[in-house]
Amino acid sequence: MRTQNLIEQAAVALKAGHLVAFPTETVYGLGADATNEKAVGRIYSVKSRPKDLPLIVHISSVNQINKWAKEIPDYALNLAKEFWPGPLTLILKRTQLAKDFITGGQAYIGIRVPNHYLAQKLLIEFEKLGGQGIAAPSANKFQQVSPTRAQHVMEDLGSVLSDQDLVLDGGISEIGIESTIIKCTDSEPEILRPGFITESHLNKMFDIFSNKNNKLNRSIKHSGMHNKHYSPKAQIFVNALPEESQGLIALSNVPTPQGVIRLSKPKDNTEFAQDLYNSLRLADKLNLKFISVFLPTLDGIGESIRDRVMKAANLD
Repeated sequence: MRTQNLIEQAAVALKAGHLVAFPTETVYGLGADATNEKAVGRIYSVKSRPKDLPLIVHISSVNQINKWAKEIPDYALNLAKEFWPGPLTLILKRTQLAKDFITGGQAYIGIRVPNHYLAQKLLIEFEKLGGQGIAAPSANKFQQVSPTRAQHVMEDLGSVLSDQDLVLDGGISEIGIESTIIKCTDSEPEILRPGFITESHLNKMFDIFSNKNNKLNRSIKHSGMHNKHYSPKAQIFVNALPEESQGLIALSNVPTPQGVIRLSKPKDNTEFAQDLYNSLRLADKLNLKFISVFLPTLDGIGESIRDRVMKAANLD
């Protein structure tokens, strides 16, 4: 079937209240009509996700932001105009369109514009049918490893999706870890979850971020806030020398000890992020009980890699 036909079929499925898993540049999302309470409820059921944990609404462009958010600070609009489409989620004060079943009962809404051609086409086609936005957390079971391939979605959720639900295959996610989440409800922004867009990058451009420790902020519930998240079945050790028959994830300049199973050897932080979740999944396929992850340097996306690894190891 042609790509356009698949997109049209997926948009119709969403409008009818079904679920559509689709690729983004970060990870694959499990989408539903963000205004359909029953459809959104299925996301929570399929993922076994707590219902008070809000969902991110995906829109096609910054021009759609006022449907979902109000009293938007100028700095938030500047961030949106600079980084959308892209791996950035903004938390803003919600409008009447954003109901409790999306926000977890909070007065705020998380919004982003994904930068993947299939996601963009799907959002635009959905809007043609009257859709306002697509609610979409990662397409996996809650707290488990996020999917970066359509195959991962089917492995995790294939048995609980219905015949009317769809999975769009857009290849391997380019970035491989979830979006940066920035709280934009006060006079200055706060980073609640690091991602591909880093604090140092943002400060070079805007100089609007304070030095406060945003990781301690629990006043707003958001995706990825739990200490245990992104976790495989195997136990993860950080920066520990692996023993025989254990797994190893590390940059390519780190040698593999004899008898150790090398799961990934990326050449830089970008490759590290892109392959991290696939490597964790590989460990589970190999029935490994222990994985050693040597963290890369914290420059660039390295800070975000550390966040995901520490949560996967339940150490953060």
